Amino acid sequence: MSSPSSLLPLEHLHPALWRAHQLGRGREAVHASGYSALDAELPGGGWPQRALTELLLAGPGWGEMRLLAPVLARVGAAGRGVLLLGPPAEPCAEALAQLGLDLSRCVVIRGDDLLWPLEQALRSGQVGAVVAWAPARLKGEALRRLQLAAQSHEGPAFIVRGPAVAMQPSPAPLRLALTGAGPDALAVRLVKRRGPALEQPLLLSLPPVLSRSARLRALTPRRTSVPALSAVA
Repeated sequence: MSSPSSLLPLEHLHPALWRAHQLGRGREAVHASGYSALDAELPGGGWPQRALTELLLAGPGWGEMRLLAPVLARVGAAGRGVLLLGPPAEPCAEALAQLGLDLSRCVVIRGDDLLWPLEQALRSGQVGAVVAWAPARLKGEALRRLQLAAQSHEGPAFIVRGPAVAMQPSPAPLRLALTGAGPDALAVRLVKRRGPALEQPLLLSLPPVLSRSARLRALTPRRTSVPALSAVA
């Protein structure tokens, strides 16, 4: 006679099991990203907790905060803190408030060596959400320690890195490459997830932070002999 467990599909025997053609379910609760198209492609249907999520960007300010704003706002609304470690520029309080974040719940940490406070914050389990901009010199051993520390963190934990590491192995179970697709749009490519590869990137509409006239100026092509300087300006 077959045992009851033998009658169950393979992926139901243990939460960590998943088939190559299916999205992994995960054993932990997830946090909705605020973007239904993205949630449909994330294992479990949202940002994982007790795990690192890597965001790979060509440079800072490509929309990472607007992408994360919905989940960070919900964490703050639930009375938990939002920790920002090593942001590349001074966060704009007005913009964060416009995105729905509770500024009284936001803590910014700066310094030359942020790996220690990041690891301790994850291990403590007392922080609601963590967003850390990793230094370029971050080594694989340090990343493995952070992933282990994140297993004690009951909330989303994001680490922002450059695109050059996309082909390098990483202990993070979820890795996304972000590319600007317009003033208020973001192309998201899933580099790594528990599930099948996604052939085409997702195109997400971000919450607008520019005025209508500023968006029109950003969309209007300009003639210039020095495009790099024009883009910076």
